[in-house]
Formats: sequence, structure tokens, C-alpha cells
Amino acid sequence: MQPGAGGGAIRVLNVAEKPSVAKAVAEILSRGSMQSRAGRSQYNRVFEFNYAINGRACRMLVTSVTGHLMELEFEDRFRRWHSCDPADLFHAPVRKSVPQDKQAIKQTLEEEARRCQWLVLWLDCDREGENIAYEVIEVCTGANSHLNIYRARFSALIAREIHESMQHLGRPNKLFADAVDARQEIDLRIGASFTRFQTMLLKDAFVIDVTGDDRNLVLSYGPCQFPTLGFIVERFWEIQAHEPEEFWTINCTHTSDEGTASFGWIRGHLFDYPSALILYEMCVQEPMATVQNVRNQEKFKYPPYPLSTVELQKRASRYFRMSSERTMKVAEELYQAGFISYPRTETDNFSPNTDLHAIVREQVEHPVWGAYADRLLSPEERLWRNPSNGGHDDKAHPPIHPTKFSRGENNWSPDHTRLYELVVRHFLACCSQPAVGAETTVEINIAGEQFNASGRVVLAKNYLDVYRFDSWGGTLLPTYNIGQQFVPTTLTLDSGVTRPPPLLAEADLLSCMDKAGIGTDATMHDHIKKLLDRCYATKDENTRFSPTNLGEALVMGYDEMGYELWKPYLRSMMEADMKSVSIGTKSKSEVLESCLQQMKACFLDARVNKAKLLDAMGTFFARSSRPINETQNPTEVVRPCAVCRESEMVLKQRQTGGFMVGCRGYPQCRNVVWLPGSISEASVTNQVCPICTPGPVYKIQFKFRRRDIPPNFDADHLGCVGGCDDILKELMEISRFGSHSHTATPARGQTPNGVRQGAPRQDLHNNFRPAGQLNNENPSVMHSQGFRSTHTQNPSNASDAGQVLCTSCGEPCINRIANTEANRGRKFYKCQDPGCGFFKWEDELDNATPRGRRGRGRGSSRQAPASASAGRRGGSQARGRRGRGRNADGGMFVSATGDPVSGCCFTCGDPSHFANACPNRR
Repeated sequence: MQPGAGGGAIRVLNVAEKPSVAKAVAEILSRGSMQSRAGRSQYNRVFEFNYAINGRACRMLVTSVTGHLMELEFEDRFRRWHSCDPADLFHAPVRKSVPQDKQAIKQTLEEEARRCQWLVLWLDCDREGENIAYEVIEVCTGANSHLNIYRARFSALIAREIHESMQHLGRPNKLFADAVDARQEIDLRIGASFTRFQTMLLKDAFVIDVTGDDRNLVLSYGPCQFPTLGFIVERFWEIQAHEPEEFWTINCTHTSDEGTASFGWIRGHLFDYPSALILYEMCVQEPMATVQNVRNQEKFKYPPYPLSTVELQKRASRYFRMSSERTMKVAEELYQAGFISYPRTETDNFSPNTDLHAIVREQVEHPVWGAYADRLLSPEERLWRNPSNGGHDDKAHPPIHPTKFSRGENNWSPDHTRLYELVVRHFLACCSQPAVGAETTVEINIAGEQFNASGRVVLAKNYLDVYRFDSWGGTLLPTYNIGQQFVPTTLTLDSGVTRPPPLLAEADLLSCMDKAGIGTDATMHDHIKKLLDRCYATKDENTRFSPTNLGEALVMGYDEMGYELWKPYLRSMMEADMKSVSIGTKSKSEVLESCLQQMKACFLDARVNKAKLLDAMGTFFARSSRPINETQNPTEVVRPCAVCRESEMVLKQRQTGGFMVGCRGYPQCRNVVWLPGSISEASVTNQVCPICTPGPVYKIQFKFRRRDIPPNFDADHLGCVGGCDDILKELMEISRFGSHSHTATPARGQTPNGVRQGAPRQDLHNNFRPAGQLNNENPSVMHSQGFRSTHTQNPSNASDAGQVLCTSCGEPCINRIANTEANRGRKFYKCQDPGCGFFKWEDELDNATPRGRRGRGRGSSRQAPASASAGRRGGSQARGRRGRGRNADGGMFVSATGDPVSGCCFTCGDPSHFANACPNRR
């Protein structure tokens, strides 16, 4: 669409993707006569000048963003790692907004848009650029809904391209933007859910020292990252599985006055030595060779196709051992400086409208390849040939080619020089005739066995004269005629051993990704870099990749589950769906629904089979002595922690089935509230209590067991644990002290959790009775939320004599012997349930570990109730140390495990609080 002429001068806001591009566009359009002023962002200036678009006078304002203006993220409630079940992230609400660090750019766009009539978008002409364009549109139209919006399409920052684009403006493509939106949301949801799942499952279960700080380790998962890792691991496994096998082959040479010819055996080689020996002895007994055929053929070696992004990365890796990430960084800098065309393109054929001769003509003055460029333009040389069509066209950019002549700039690094040389030589080569050679093949017969030899002579090098990266050599054979006979100079039976394939080189990895459709030409190098950054793979000096133990373990775990999440098929289908969105054959919502539904099913199955992932990790890493992170279970944010004021209090369900509300900052912060055992179900709602502070305090939907509460109360109750809910207080008081407070047990005496039935369960309640009414045998614990909690000792149940019982589920543990390098031969106990995290070294067992030899019944009944022992310890400390460990009301602080914590504030000495909650804290 062309902007119409007529009317007065108009103000046009031009927005580029980077500050350097904005400056280059402004310099070209203004021919150097422009004014510059600061924007709200110190890095994104605004350039002003006069210009005419199709004869209409315009006041141009050119500014920029810095890549994406907006970020896609989960809403606040789901952003923290432990705020929800990772499976919820497949449907949790997301939002796209301008982050804080780009608010200044947003303000500049809004201020300038209010004073303009047109908006011209100079973003990169690919899907990603189109998505950024619509981010700019959203911000600008929010400030001025009457803007007339246009799109400038260009492939190089040169005067010819920029002026042509300005005079032929189009409209932005919403389908391209939708395709990127779909990809971003799919990658966010899949990546976040699997990353949280495997990090929380594995980080605390094993000693993973790949980064030196395994407590801050993130085991990331990416829909493109993992299939890329899969290529590396699969080749590594192929090498490991290779078994060398010896083979035998017969070789023959013949030397004459014209030289030596080496003949190879048509059979190649045999793995059976007796058979090879028999055939060799036949040749030795009748060694006369007879020439059966002589073929002379003209052969051509064709120049490469025009240069695409993937091909640029592959060739830079092969020729210069330059990483794909470095290649794209240097190419981007050369593009922004105007020396090469846009470096992110899938196109490998030139449009018929491209003036290829003009591009070649610019290189005639170069001291190295200028003479070849001159020959290429000369009709007498007959060296010119229009470039071949590689069959790919992204309809956005031409192949990568030089756009400005340079003998080398002072600020160029060796990588800039090499990459510019590659682009120029590649372009000159693809406009050249192929190399021509004469190939001769001679076939001979010795005792019925066939042998052949080949030789080649290059008749015309043509493109090879400029493309020094290719070679096409050969050997010159002596002259042979059909029927000629001769006795070989040597005839030998040689042996060899089959060799495994080499590790994947970066160029080969890029080829695998390209063929499988993993990522795009502009993102492949990012996926490779992430593997190295996450310590999933390493790269040697020959650019060959090997998986680390961590990378191999993760792939092995998912492979054992039977899923092919590390294979390219799922991502290939997703990329195909993105392309369908970009051309309008599928809708964004349709692709999101199908992809996320499929991946959520995989996620749920993977979580059910997490034991296989644990087993795979156990093959490479030693078990950790740290307790497995409780947050593997779904957790929900209830409120900010009023003690540490840094973390959040979350609702958790313990392995015993009970509920608790604890600070996520544990062990630094030990603020915890134990909920009573009469609650069978609990879930945090979106309803916020309007009374309790600090907020927000989310209400919890409780379900009490009917047998544990009086009949005049509802079993379902929406309550607040902040201290304002009188009904909840009464229900909890009844649950703790009433006649219905005892949970059902299979027999009198000891309950399943090891506490005597005569001792009431001690759980959460509020300030129900004065502190003086609480005796020393039943100390209560005051929390900042206004509720009290008490200590309940861990069970000490026993079963079969001589066995160690799991402290979580009470089942007998199994004994194993470690086989890791650090603990080889050391015995340990683990729970029979793969989903349980209990683990204990045999030589670290102490009296606290439940063993079967303690027996049941009477032996167990002699032990003092946990509440009594805790009370006596509390009473003793109160008398001897001024109530140390108690607050002003007589309550006692407890840890997240329920153990009493003694001490006082070391800042002010007050025993009612610790230093992290001290009002005098600075």
C-alpha cells in the first residue's frame, strides 16, 4: 500500500529495532543533515529531519527500541517457583507487558506518537521483527489511536535499499506476529513446567557440582534445547556402543614409466579372514592383471548455492572454527555497519531483479580478489554464470551478500575480516562457472577378482580460483588400454579395524537441527550456547561436542520413561505449526491448544515415572545428604511472611497427609504454622482477606472430617489463617481440645504415627485461652499470624527386628551398596517406595533412626509422649535461662520440623523474637 500524496506536511514517527539501525536510517534519509536529541532512554536518541514521501513533505522523527519491547510472563501468583504445581503452568494466566528496564523507551514512544500522524516501522523483516513491530504498535496506538501505520521492508542498510523502502511502504503482517506469540507462549509454559519439575526433583537429591554452587543450580528444559542435546547424546551413545571389528582387504599397485596407480578391491573388505585369505592366495597364484574397462568422463564441481544463515554458520565453523554464536554476532555487526546484507535469512536464491553485476563491480578494486571480480565481469572470459537456485525463499530477505566495499576497517577484529571475506568470496563463487575436470577410471581383473583405480585432472578451475575454501584435487593415472595385461608391482592382504563415527562437530549439529526443523535460522546458535551454559555439553578445540554426565543423565532418564522428549519430532511438528500460523492455514489459538495439550500429557506421565529420572541421575551422581525439597509437592502462596519479610508463607501437604503453612525462606526463616489433623483437604483460593495484614492474605478452602467436628458446624469452610476468622478459631479449638479431636486408630494404645492415643493431637489454634492456662506439659507456640503451634515429635515406630524403617511412610527400608566413585562400597538404606525420598547411610545411623529391634506395644509405650518431653525441656529452659526460647506470652518458637528453638534476639536481647524480626533491625 502506498501512502497517498496531497495535504500539508505530516509528522512521521520511525521506529527501528536497534539504536545503531535508527542512526543509519536517519543518516541515509537525511543525507547527513539531521538534528539529534535525547529521548527518555539515554541509549535511544531521537533524530529529526525533513523528507518527502511520494512527493509529500514530512517531518521525520527516527528513534528505536532495543529488541523486544515486551516480555511474556506468568501473572505474579505463578511466577515464584514454589507458588503452584508446575502442571498448572500449562494453563496459568500469562501477560505481555513492558518490563521496568524498558519503561523509558515506552515513554519516548508514547510522547512522540502523540504528536505524529504516521508510524513507520523499521524492524527486521522476519517473524521476530514483525512481532516487535506489533509491540511498538500497541504502545504507540495506546497513546494515539489515530496513527496511520506503515511497514518499511529492507534487507541492507545502504542508500539504495533505504530510499526504495521509504517510497514503497507496506503494512505489517499480523500473522507473522501471531506465529511468534504462539511460539513464545508454548516455550514459556513447557520450559517453566519441566524446568521447575526436574530442578526441584533432582537438585537436593544429588550432589551435582557442575557449577560449583549446586544449591543455586537450575536444571533447565527447553523445547529446542533438549532435542539439540539429544543429537549430541545419541552420537555419543553410538560411539560408546561401537565394538571394533577387524576386517581384511586386498590392495594392488602398479608402477610404470608414467607413474603409479593404486587399485582398490571392488568388494571393499571382508570380515571373515579365511575367506579373504583364500581369495588373496588365488590372486597371488595367478597375478596377471587384465584391463577390462577404461572410462574417461568430463566432471564438474559446481559452486555453492547463495549464502543462507545456517550455511554461513556451518562454513564459518568448518573454515575458521568459529562458533555459531560468534558468527552471528560478527555478522550482525557487519550488517549494522552496512557491509553485508541482513544475516538472518533462509533464502538461497537471488531474485531476477537483483543487480548482481553491480554488486560484483564494487569489489573490483580489492587488492586480493579484485582481479577475479574484473575477470568475472569480462564477456571474453566467459566466467559469468547466474547463481543456482537452492530452493528456499523466506519471502523476506535475499541471500547474504556484500553491500559495501572494504579493504578492511581499523576497528575490525580478525573474525570480522574473515567473515567479510567469506561472504564476498562466496558471492563471487556462486556467480561463476563450475570447475571442469577429466576423470579416468580403470578396471582390472586378477584371478576373477575385480579392482579399480581413479584419477582426475582439473582442466579449468573457474570458481575455485576465488573460493579458496574448496579443493578438488586428484591423481594422474598412467595410460591403460582395454585388454592390456601387466603383473602388479605389489599385491597385499591388509587388515584394519572398523572405527566409530566421530563426535558431532558444530557444523554437523547445525545440519541436524536444520533438517529436523529445530529452531529457526536466527535461534539455532542460541540453543547450542544454552547447552554449554547449562553444563549439559562441552565443546573441544575442534568444535566437537560431548555430553556431560548431567546432560546424559537427563536424556537417559526421559529415554527410560519411553518418551522421546529429547528427539526432534515433537519440536518439528511445533515449528511446522508455527509456519502454518504465519501463512494463515492455522489459527494461533488452535496451535496453542493442540501443542500444550500434548505436552501437558507428557509432563504428567513424566512426573508419574519420576523414579526413572532419579535412577538415571543415580548412575552418575552421588546421593546428597540434604533432605529432598518438600516443595516437590504442590504448594500455594497464602501470604507474605511477617517474620523475615522477604519470602512467602505457602500451604503445603506433608508426606504424612497433614497440612502446614510455612515460610519458603526456611531454614533462614523458621516461621511455620501447623494445621490440625482434622483437615482432610485444603486449597488456597483467589479471595483476599480485607482485614488481615501484612497482605495480601489469601483465604483457604478447608474441608474438615465430619467425625472430628460437632454436627452444628459445616465440614466445608472458607477461612483465613491471619487471625480474623472466629469460626475457624472455634473449629480449631474444638479440633484440638474437644471430644472429637482424636483421629481414628486401628486399636487402642499407639496411633499409626507413634503418638499415644491418650495424648491429644497438638495443632494450630489461635489465642483461645490465656497463656497462664497452658501447662508445662503442653506448651503452645506463638506465631506472628496470631495462631499458636506446638511441637510434635517424629514417630519412632518399629516393625521387623533388625530393619530400618522409613521415617516418612513407616515401611521397612532396603539395604544397598553405593557404587559411586566417592562412596564405593558404602552401605545405605532407602525407602522401597520410589516416590519417597528417604535415604540414610548405614554408618550414620543414630538412636533417632527407627529400627525394627525396638519392637511394638509395651516397649514402645514406655517412651514418654513427645509433648511431655518437649514440655519438660521447655520448662527447664524457662527456669534456668529467663524463658529463653519463649515469647512474652509464654509461647515457644519452633522450626519447620517442629523442634523447639531456643535463643533470643542477639540485637536487643529480647527473648520474644529473633534478630530477623527485630524492630530495631536496620
